[in-house]
Amino acid sequence: MKTVRPFPSLRSLTRVLCTLALAGAVVLSATAQPPPAAQPGQPPGGARGGGRGAFAPIVIGPAAPVPAAVAIPRPTDAEIAQANDAVNKLLASDRAAKALQAKFPGLIAVTPPRFNVAASYTRSNVRSDQRHDAFVAQAKQGGIDVLFHGDSITDWWQQAGPQGGKEVFEKYFGGLKLANFAIAGDTTQGLLWGLKNGEGEGFSPKAVMLMIGTNNTGSSTGPEIAEGVGAVVQELRTRFPAAKILLLAIFPRGAGPTDANRLKNDEANKIIAKLHDNKNVFFLDIGSKFLDDKGAFQPGLFRGDNLHPVAAGYEVWAEAVKDKLAELMK
Repeated sequence: MKTVRPFPSLRSLTRVLCTLALAGAVVLSATAQPPPAAQPGQPPGGARGGGRGAFAPIVIGPAAPVPAAVAIPRPTDAEIAQANDAVNKLLASDRAAKALQAKFPGLIAVTPPRFNVAASYTRSNVRSDQRHDAFVAQAKQGGIDVLFHGDSITDWWQQAGPQGGKEVFEKYFGGLKLANFAIAGDTTQGLLWGLKNGEGEGFSPKAVMLMIGTNNTGSSTGPEIAEGVGAVVQELRTRFPAAKILLLAIFPRGAGPTDANRLKNDEANKIIAKLHDNKNVFFLDIGSKFLDDKGAFQPGLFRGDNLHPVAAGYEVWAEAVKDKLAELMK
């Protein structure tokens, strides 16, 4: 007589748990990472200068508010307990799985998704005292109508010569009361820290142009990057309620459309596009203007690193946003 198993086999159990993990609702403890209190090392994407001395350990800060439109679904404690109860019942019905669990306690379990550092108030090493203090002083002086924010791609609007965007900046935006608070190598969490610690006080810009997130690709998933960008948008909305935010899609990077980091940013862009409300936040994707029909960078627009624009690339960028920025400032 054939025996009817009341619960799935270990193979079925593993398939179910992996499905849950991929869905983002739960993760296996073998891959889960608990919320860190502190983490040494450099910021995601590597340091690009302007750090705080000899790269002091990065202390992970508290979580920042994230708009519901980009929030990663996370189970409650009760849901995790319920899932673990179900897992334990399945293990009890399978001798092989039960033996494996006895040999490696906690290997097969349901734990919360890891803490998303990208959506936290965490000072990055590239956010030096010198630059941070200068931004705070400029913020206190007020008189800023337009604020540029981001990482090196935005920071280097201030670089002169064919490798930078200074001349293009002067041509298109030189007559505006504009501040550029972007920092090369920065991340969403570093920008959040700056806004919370004085860089977002003392002035009321009419418009903000934001592009951030590419330096998070080294340690964050696409959805985690999107949460970080969303947290920055939320912080900007809180601190500058009258400002219109021009949220740019993260620029393409890498040699082609299959580049791992480009794919990660593409995933994030699809999510942050949901923040567009045509009232306070205006999402704009100009990445295709830099690419040919095969997804490679058009010659002469970006540096050899396939990441940073040169002067001609900044010209394309300025042409793509100048009218929208003027509209948002009215």
